[in-house]
Amino acid sequence: MFDTNPKSLPNIKLPLTLEEKKKLRQKKLRIRDLATCTVAQIELFLEIPTERAQLLAGLAEFQTIPSVGIKFAEDLVFLGYYSIESLKGQQGHTLVEEYERQKGFWTDSCVEDQFRLITHVANTGDRSRQWFDFTEERKAYRAKFGYPADRPKTSWWSLRD
Repeated sequence: MFDTNPKSLPNIKLPLTLEEKKKLRQKKLRIRDLATCTVAQIELFLEIPTERAQLLAGLAEFQTIPSVGIKFAEDLVFLGYYSIESLKGQQGHTLVEEYERQKGFWTDSCVEDQFRLITHVANTGDRSRQWFDFTEERKAYRAKFGYPADRPKTSWWSLRD
């Protein structure tokens, strides 16, 4: 488990509405406090539907892992994951391959390193590493196994404006 003292948590970003921010202030809570709350508590504090509370809880929880920010947390939710626990048994290389298939383009290699980090945390509980600690592991894996034949041909950078 991680330190649940909100003051020890990293800066967490969430896509809160103005009304949700107002309700947080009324309850004298900060955004990072939501990382230590259950879905039911977030639902109650913010007076929001369960699905919205689940989304915010997942985004907050993922950002408690070193070097995971809001954008990658959103990628995990895009794949249907809302908690670290829900990633148990998964492998980083299979998640990035699924992510690329669903997005329709291949991603930067550091994204795979982040998927490797998050599955490492889910499977071991070890939060001492960061995404770049998985670069050599990814390189060795890809040198041995390559990429799947159905990997999208379009790159992420070719889609930028």
